Amino acid sequence: MTNKEMIDEIIKLKKEKNAVILAHNYELPEIQDIADFVGDSLGLSQQAAKVDAEVIVFCGVHFMAETASIISPNKKVLIPDLDAGCSLADSITADELRKWKSENPNAVVVSYVNTTAEVKAETDYCCTSSNAVKVIDAIPKEKEILFCPDQFLGRYVKSMTGRDIKIWNGACHVHEKIGEIDFDKKLDENPKADFLVHPECGCSTSCMLKSSVYDCNIKIYSTEGMINHVKEAESNEFVIATEVGILHRLQKLRPEAKFIPMSDESVCEYMKMITLDKVLDALKYEQHIVKVPEGLASKARLSIERMIAIN
Repeated sequence: MTNKEMIDEIIKLKKEKNAVILAHNYELPEIQDIADFVGDSLGLSQQAAKVDAEVIVFCGVHFMAETASIISPNKKVLIPDLDAGCSLADSITADELRKWKSENPNAVVVSYVNTTAEVKAETDYCCTSSNAVKVIDAIPKEKEILFCPDQFLGRYVKSMTGRDIKIWNGACHVHEKIGEIDFDKKLDENPKADFLVHPECGCSTSCMLKSSVYDCNIKIYSTEGMINHVKEAESNEFVIATEVGILHRLQKLRPEAKFIPMSDESVCEYMKMITLDKVLDALKYEQHIVKVPEGLASKARLSIERMIAIN
């Protein structure tokens, strides 16, 4: 089948099955273009809960589909490829977190949304890259905090809040490599650009120092923060330090602007596993159902609800 034939069939099946397609900002351009909603992982899961749809096709990685299942337990959540995993979510297991908690019995656990349902179930507060600082600030000052699994987001939050935070040594393999790039060279090459840096990047903390030393505009943003900045910015040139999939959405938003990836090699192979033919098969056969058992989901849901309450 051609791409057009697959897209036509996807649209037809979506209507027949009362389905909605969600796509993460890092997905392939053709997947973003067929989606009903494009956004970050938690925002998409919240959108799934709002829509009047029986079937959710989540074009993202496995923990995202799990989160949608946790928030929308009565809807059928499908992932087009079961092998679409996440190196960051894999960097801590529930057993490892339980052991860490036993070594720090009085600490409050804050886990990034990029974790499995089992880890969320062992967590006091969930957070996203956009609200992590706010979540930490809401925890009583005398409390020690265990933050997992992303070490770079953890360091960024610790520097922003000044809190006593123990940080797990995990990382996203894509964002970690961005920290190895010669940032000063990029600044010299693009002196008029706004630099938008994801806090998962290995360079996020040092970027805060650079913005006060150099005459440049460096901002630390979640993916949705980047979208909002570009919408409102006067600049027409942006250097983007995150997975390159977001450039498609940004270019559609501001066709006249220039978007430069911090690295052309910042590609998540797991996100790119979702293709049109797999989306079509997911809808056609209602396959690769992601269902978090209710006992586990209710525990995991509590950490998400606490975060949302702070927001």
